[in-house]
Amino acid sequence: MAGGGAKADGAEEITLEHTPTWIVASVCSIIVVISLLFERLLHRLGKRLTKGRRKPLYDALLKVKEELMLLGFISLLLNVFQGATQKICVRESVMHHLLPCSLPAAAAKTTAHFVLAGGTRRLLAGGGASSDYCLNKGKVPILSTTAIHELHIFIFVLAVTHVVLSAVTIILGITQTRNWKYWEEKIQQNDDSAPQMIKHVQEFKFIKSHFRGHGKRWEIFGWLRSFFKQFYGSVTEEDYTTLRLGFIMKHCRGHPKFNFYNYMNRALEVDFKKVVGISWYLWAMLMIFLLLNVHGWYVYIWITVVPFILLLVLGSKMEHIITELALEVTQKHTAIQGVLVVTPSDELFWFHRPKLVLLLIHIILFQNAFEIALFFWLWVTYGFNSCILGKPVYVITRVVLSVISQLLCGYSTLPLYALISQMGSSFKKAIFDDNISQGLTNWAENARRRNRMPTTSVGDNSPIAEGIQMSNETRRESAMEQGTTRLI
Repeated sequence: MAGGGAKADGAEEITLEHTPTWIVASVCSIIVVISLLFERLLHRLGKRLTKGRRKPLYDALLKVKEELMLLGFISLLLNVFQGATQKICVRESVMHHLLPCSLPAAAAKTTAHFVLAGGTRRLLAGGGASSDYCLNKGKVPILSTTAIHELHIFIFVLAVTHVVLSAVTIILGITQTRNWKYWEEKIQQNDDSAPQMIKHVQEFKFIKSHFRGHGKRWEIFGWLRSFFKQFYGSVTEEDYTTLRLGFIMKHCRGHPKFNFYNYMNRALEVDFKKVVGISWYLWAMLMIFLLLNVHGWYVYIWITVVPFILLLVLGSKMEHIITELALEVTQKHTAIQGVLVVTPSDELFWFHRPKLVLLLIHIILFQNAFEIALFFWLWVTYGFNSCILGKPVYVITRVVLSVISQLLCGYSTLPLYALISQMGSSFKKAIFDDNISQGLTNWAENARRRNRMPTTSVGDNSPIAEGIQMSNETRRESAMEQGTTRLI
């Protein structure tokens, strides 16, 4: 901005009143066309997901639209209140505390608002009458016009980066779990009528690969093995087969041919809807970082290192849950007739809460997206040598750690979560397909209505049939009956 100095030279900014109409129409047309193309792209993607019966992914797409709408509203607020912000005046000394970059000695003696950009000073006392309003009082605006503009661009870049990286991570995770489809098909084709032999517990491959002995020595070895195993072959065929059987024996014992792979993918798609969103606590973490990003505090280092360490700990914990399941079997049995069966339990997880794993992954992905978005935004806005980025060696290290975190989360941590999250004491709603799930939901709502209205006649139809009839979809009714028979 030229600011007050521009006015002194007689060169004022051109307002919309004196802008040629063809320029206004052209700029608006370009913006509208780009917006419509993006909207139609999302619409077509939504139709494809709907036709493919990928309702959880369609819900995630709607969540992305909500986030984009929220960002548009934030940008609107920043623009609307830009003038009002310029009239909030503070003393010059207030601007010399908690700075992301240290001010040169000469800056402290002026009465203008300075911001460092690429190691040089830019005077932001301009802004027309709004800036003069504070300067006439011997003060400065609390936030310059340029700073407001850069701030709302950063928020937009952060949200878009988070959505894109979350989608990329989920795609990498699902791609990695494609290998498990072959294992599932192999299990479905196996003949269960083979005679059941009695084996010593140590003869099972699952036990051999996860259990070495009892005592503190072997417990430490188990944790070390869990730590390194997340970097290579995080889930083996024996792991998948054993954990799948443990889930089936606990939650659907009467259906040994239950397609665990399809259920796991449906559950992962539902969780993706939660991961792709930006919850209030993530916005709170962003505000805390913006507050603590003070020169000399090196917060930007911790914002990279802590999520990376947390990701390694989380991967080690999920790998160690498999080891704990093997240890539990060896403690209870010496020999086993037939197949090896583990017992899923919430006690295997931190604070007995399997959902805590998804929360931590959500935080890690957001922090990683924040680091990557901050790097590219500062690089484009201020240059690679920006004082906010820090020393080049720190910048390169942070970017490398962020890339490693993203790849590790997609290829190891997320597939591990897809499998280990099923080892809790309860199953997820995704165990039913969409038709059955919708029918049960309608039945539950209808049952609540009947409880509130005791005189209402139930009629001759069964409760589940009533729920499906309320949805006015005969296709769901037939799918519901077939699915119920299949589960029983």
